[in-house]
Parts: sequence; structure tokens; C-alpha cells
Amino acid sequence: MRAFAVTEYNGPLQELDVPEPTVGDRDVLIRVDAAGINQLDEKIRTGEFEQILPYTLPLVLGNDLAGVVIEVGAKVISFKPGDEVYARPDKTRIGTFAERIAVSETDLAPKPTSISMEEAASLPLVALTAWQALVERGNVRPGQKVLIHAGAGGVGSIAIQLAKHLGATVATTASASNADFVRQLGADLVIDYRTQDFEQVLHDYDLVLDSLGGENLEKSLRVLRRGGRAIGISGPPDPAFARENGLNPLLRLAITGLSAGIRRRARKLGVRYEFLFMRADGDQLRKIGQLVDDGVLRPVVGQLFPFDETPQGLQALSKGGIRGKAVISNTRNNEYTTDTRISE
Repeated sequence: MRAFAVTEYNGPLQELDVPEPTVGDRDVLIRVDAAGINQLDEKIRTGEFEQILPYTLPLVLGNDLAGVVIEVGAKVISFKPGDEVYARPDKTRIGTFAERIAVSETDLAPKPTSISMEEAASLPLVALTAWQALVERGNVRPGQKVLIHAGAGGVGSIAIQLAKHLGATVATTASASNADFVRQLGADLVIDYRTQDFEQVLHDYDLVLDSLGGENLEKSLRVLRRGGRAIGISGPPDPAFARENGLNPLLRLAITGLSAGIRRRARKLGVRYEFLFMRADGDQLRKIGQLVDDGVLRPVVGQLFPFDETPQGLQALSKGGIRGKAVISNTRNNEYTTDTRISE
């Protein structure tokens, strides 16, 4: 089947003919109708996560999808052929830049009925990131103050909406041209990152969701109240991440060193820093899907690319400037019907 893969780190995304997915007893084979493009895909391509995500090359990229169930494993109970679904596959089983993919039943959820395949494909990774940061870890409650960086981006555009739903006062950083856009999403205060220093404007925040890292993360610590929390999704990884992912002792030591400085500065300020590398979770996607169908969350598809132009889509994302998410639409894949797959 057709797929787009990286054959060497920092090399171009290439179209390859790859074997059909193997469907285990608890797996669901999905026809990929649309796939979201994420910054994570670019970081994997360049080898930035090579040490903590040791993939075997060539590697089909792609970390979220929407599509139709073709076949289910013998022990699958929640899905059947013909179901419309969406998912972020487990980090060890990525590969949605392809015509078909097998996904564990536990990582899958019914597609929200009120949106298109392309809109659904834009959601899994970024919505799970927002959910795990704000709900699972942050326990954001009404009346709290939350700062979300890069509010017009993929994670930011969903996190603003979710934080507002949870009752928080929401500040965000964005360009002046995106100010009205992020206000429409629910932002109460917009900081123009080109002309304003958010550290001089904001104070006593309960939580910061940082997607930029570096100096931006350090400044974010200083806008928190004592006891506040900064959750970083761009790094550096922390010791808890190393433990949870079973990394070897040498890597654990290296990761501890990488984040030692930012954790030390956080302690001096009486705040906390945590690294979040979101995980696949079908149950959380079901809850997110209900919020979409209830009109609480709306996906933001900033640019759409046909399947044949997947490499161009990844390049466009890496250059920045796309509101919300870039998405691949695999309309050619629609010719590959469920009935055809089952009869093979």
C-alpha cells in the first residue's frame, strides 16, 4: 500500500510501497480518510526525539487519523466494519500517512458525528494534549487563571476552548493578526508576542501550557503564583517521563541532567515544572468527541492537502503560520471499500 515515510533522519519524506498492516486480536484495521499533520511528525523526521523514541527506519509518519473500520480482530468488542472512527495511535505504532493502519481498540473512539473526516483528523493528538494538561494533570477549576502559549496553533486553539469550558480565565500569546481569532475561541487576554512581553503583563497564574520551551518556558515560571504549575510539551523531558517510559538508566541520567536547570529554577520560585508527552487514550477521545458534538469544542483546520502532497504539507507546517491544524485528505483512499477488503 502507499505510504509516506522517512528513510533517514533529517531526510525528506518519501512515498513508499509498504506491507499491509498486521491486524492483531485486539486491533482495528482502518481506512485512513484523513490524517492530521503535527509538529511531532517534523520532530521525529529530523531525529530530535531519536533517543527517547527509538524508531526503526524506514518509518511511516503520522500521529492521528479519521477513517472507516475495514476489519476487526477476533477479540474486538467495541467496533465493527463500517464504523467511522478517529484516533491517535500509540507512540510505538504511528503511521497514519498511509492508506490503511491497524490501531489498538483501546486507542480508538467513534468519530464525532457533527464534523467532517478532515475536522476529526485534526483533533486527536492536540485535543488529547490539551485534555491531559488541563484536566488530568492541571485539574483546572472555575476561577483559575491559565496561560496558553501559541494560541492560534494546533494545541493552543483547542486548549483555549477547553480551558474556557472548565471555567478558567484564559490568556494567550499570538500575533496581532490572530488576536480576533483567539478571542473568538475564548481567550480573555491576548498578548502580542511580537510587541509585548507577557512576563510584564501577567502575574499570579495557576497554570501555563508551554509549547515553545527555552527562554519562553523560563519566563513562564515567573508569571505563576506560588504553587502554580508549568506544563511543557516541547521539553525538556523530566525524570518522571523517563521513568514512565521505561528508559534505560543512562538515558534517565541524561534526561535528569537536561531538565535539572529548569526544575531548579522552578523550585526557587515555589512553582513546578512538568514535561508532558501525551499518550493515546480512546476513552478520553470519547469524552472529547462528546464535547465536539455538544458544541463546546470546534476543530480548526487551517490548511488541507491531498494525500499525494503529504511531504508539502509537512514542509508547510514546519514553516509556521497555519492557524489550527494542517490536514491530509486521502480522497483516493475512499475508492478502497470495506467490502473489497473483507473479500480478500
